[in-house]
Amino acid sequence: MGAAAAPSRKGAARAPRGAAPATAPTPSADDLFHDGKEPGALRTIGEVSTALGLRQHVLRYWEEQFPMLRPLTRAGGRRYYRPADIALLIQIDRLLHREGYTIRGARQALTRPATRRPRETRVASTAAPLFDGPAPVFEADPAVAPEQALVTALGTLRGRLQSIRDHLASAIARA
Repeated sequence: MGAAAAPSRKGAARAPRGAAPATAPTPSADDLFHDGKEPGALRTIGEVSTALGLRQHVLRYWEEQFPMLRPLTRAGGRRYYRPADIALLIQIDRLLHREGYTIRGARQALTRPATRRPRETRVASTAAPLFDGPAPVFEADPAVAPEQALVTALGTLRGRLQSIRDHLASAIARA
């Protein structure tokens, strides 16, 4: 017999209104593609739709509904998505499919300025430092969206965690 078809989003169950959002982590643009291209490479609509699990016509519709989403278009109308476009698509997908926003609400959430901005977040120190160097301090820049500041902070945290993992791996290897 033939191979089983991949599950689609069409039949996926939705949480009722007012229910807590899904707890699955939101993927970053770097985690979606494993095709040998550079992380900053332009992606076609087919590559992006496959990576995000969305159909191509949905991405085209979102381009109409979200004016800030503007992929590059080349001869023949072929779309090329930049990493910033892919990050925006991930945010739109999260707002619409995980947090239950309407398209209008998601558009407003993406365009309105943040009402609360943290002044400073300091990572708590531990009794025994697990990495060399001072604890990172993240200061919010008023010109940067809170989501972008969070992405930057998480990238720094990811680097620190990889450093800890490497440190532990070398300690285990020596034991």
